[in-house]
Amino acid sequence: MKLCGDTGDYLFGSVRMEALKRWRAGWGYPTTLLCIYGFFSTVKPIEPFLIPYLTGPDKNLTVEKVTNEIFPVWTYSYLAVLVPVFLLTDWLRYKPVVVFQCINLFVTTAMLLWLQGVAAMQAMQFAYAVVTASEVAYFSYIYSIVELKHYRKATSYCRSVQLLGYTMGSVLGQLLVSFNLMSYNNNLVLTLVLISIALVTSLFLPMPQRSMFFHRSQERHTTGNVEEMDAQELPEALGREDMCAGDGEMAESPEEPVRTRSCSQVLIQLWRDFLQCYSTRELLYWSVWWALATCGYNQTINYVQVLWQHVEPSQNFTVYNGGVEAVSNLFGAATAYGIGFTQVDWAQWGELTLGSFSGLGAAALFTMTFTANIWACYAGYIVFKCLYMLLITIAMFQIATELSMERYALIFGANNFGALVLQTIITSVVVDGRGLGLGIIPQFIIYGSYFSAIAVIFFLRGVYTIMRVRQSHRDSTTAEEQPPSLKDSDTCPEQRL
Repeated sequence: MKLCGDTGDYLFGSVRMEALKRWRAGWGYPTTLLCIYGFFSTVKPIEPFLIPYLTGPDKNLTVEKVTNEIFPVWTYSYLAVLVPVFLLTDWLRYKPVVVFQCINLFVTTAMLLWLQGVAAMQAMQFAYAVVTASEVAYFSYIYSIVELKHYRKATSYCRSVQLLGYTMGSVLGQLLVSFNLMSYNNNLVLTLVLISIALVTSLFLPMPQRSMFFHRSQERHTTGNVEEMDAQELPEALGREDMCAGDGEMAESPEEPVRTRSCSQVLIQLWRDFLQCYSTRELLYWSVWWALATCGYNQTINYVQVLWQHVEPSQNFTVYNGGVEAVSNLFGAATAYGIGFTQVDWAQWGELTLGSFSGLGAAALFTMTFTANIWACYAGYIVFKCLYMLLITIAMFQIATELSMERYALIFGANNFGALVLQTIITSVVVDGRGLGLGIIPQFIIYGSYFSAIAVIFFLRGVYTIMRVRQSHRDSTTAEEQPPSLKDSDTCPEQRL
């Protein structure tokens, strides 16, 4: 009986080991690790209270120095490192950049905790710009290690976990501040512990053997060009691993040999894809809105805490920053999620929607700017953030349905780079002390006017698109209803003679 029992335990243990090996070899293992990393790297309870911390007794900086000298460094640095980090991420095959991102996040938090002075905080902003630029590695990694049919689930899990991390960080920060459970410094120490967990997790991520541009599987060309899958064909295609993933390319499997391409080959191919993608007028319009709106959104997010402090200069204003960030994240996620269940012809109504909702966003910004009530300012911020999340989701979906994964990554990077260039221009002219160095109220008047201009442009463009579509529909209906004899006589006028 003892022997049977030992044999049973051995067999059970073997089954468990085999199941564990299969799980680690599949898509669940890297996705789980990436989700753990995404959660612990985004739980930052200090973030909703960064301005009070920097301008309080811990750092003793003025609002003008933070706004006009420290924060602009992030914008300039982000622009400088974005393209090199984008190319380096693909060349190094993602995992090293994910680890590098977490190390820089740890360094950023440590500098914020232990260093003093304007120069030190400017260096901290540069380190955080590297963290932001390395964000591309987080989502690109999953596409290099997971099979095509699991892309949608893996992306959904990773995005959801990141949102949960941001929300949990805001709620945690709110509780710690509201009940005086931790000082800001101890709050940062807690953040360092959470980042350390993310760093250890990133070390266990499997190393991808291929990447989207530099290290690609050997291409297996078909006899003809394979058209891109549309939204209705995608679910069926995801179930077939041999379905084409791009123009003339078969879906890649880990067993295929990997071909490494030179930097010049990659840059030439990227330039060709760039020109071909933006030659499509509809994609160009969506991308222009993406770049313009993201620029204004980033400026608003970066300086909204300064506005809150201006509206409510007493120390009590910090009590609700974390709660507002948590609510805005949840509402923004709900609006973005709900748009997936709407049945709208975005090709016809999309531009009008962009214009109308951008106008509402401008109204929310003006409300935040001119109100003397902190609650109205909070409400305007929540509305503005929800509207942006809603519209950027529509724009991403419309662009993604027309492109392969490689080209979508290119357009994603190009649109964000364009937004960053615009943001750099606005920062250098409006915010930077070496430019106009405007106060927070004139800044937000400019941001509101900026979104008003976007609203007018896309509203007029949307009206034109609808009129054109309806006129085309009327012309086709008239042609179909025209009597055959009349059609013949119109096409063959000599028969009437």
